[in-house]
Amino acid sequence: MAIQTLAVLPEQFNIHGLAPDAPIPQAVLSSDMYFIGKTDDQLSLVVPDTIDITSEDIDKNWRVLELIGPLQLSMVGIMAQIGQVLAKAKVSIFIVSTFDTDFFLVKDNKLSVAISALRQAGYTVNE
Repeated sequence: MAIQTLAVLPEQFNIHGLAPDAPIPQAVLSSDMYFIGKTDDQLSLVVPDTIDITSEDIDKNWRVLELIGPLQLSMVGIMAQIGQVLAKAKVSIFIVSTFDTDFFLVKDNKLSVAISALRQAGYTVNE
């Protein structure tokens, strides 16, 4: 495994589930960072907890570990390796990706466990 570095983002995030035909709130589009996923069944939004959204489902208090990139799309196994470390430490994850990198969301109350497990596995984690 090549040594990878992750950075802990300072803010907390919430994961929202909305109806698939729901409009994306303007507050989301005005944010510096957000993630949108849409299927026939649901519109999912991952946004900083400072953005107030009315949603059908909400899961609060997530922290983000950003894998410092850029990463090439041809790289294999990075998410699986980090996921395995966190699973062994009994830390649930929610992953979102961009063209350049991956973001691992962990519950705020498990952040220190995640950081410790990653460091023990040889990763660098910047807080």
